[in-house]
Amino acid sequence: PFAVAIAPVGYGRNAQVKETADQLYQRLAAAGIEVFLDDRDERPGVIFADMDLIGIPHRVVIGDKGLAKGVAEYKGRRDRQPRELPLDGLVGSLRQAIRI
Repeated sequence: PFAVAIAPVGYGRNAQVKETADQLYQRLAAAGIEVFLDDRDERPGVIFADMDLIGIPHRVVIGDKGLAKGVAEYKGRRDRQPRELPLDGLVGSLRQAIRI
């Protein structure tokens, strides 16, 4: 049922990660995209495995290293490697990836 999953690394420990993830969630939901925000205090590998198990086709990782560069990490289910997408324009990029 979800098109995009947001995986904020350090959601409970980093205010900037939390704020960015929450804003992205709200913007995607407002754009009509079914989005899931995984705010659990788990290791990234656990979160990614659960997203794959559920079958969410698009994953966005928000972390402090990416925020410092102004990017988020995006990975489609069929992609071999994740890629960095600029935070500005991220919603538009995701809409194109999802084809909405």
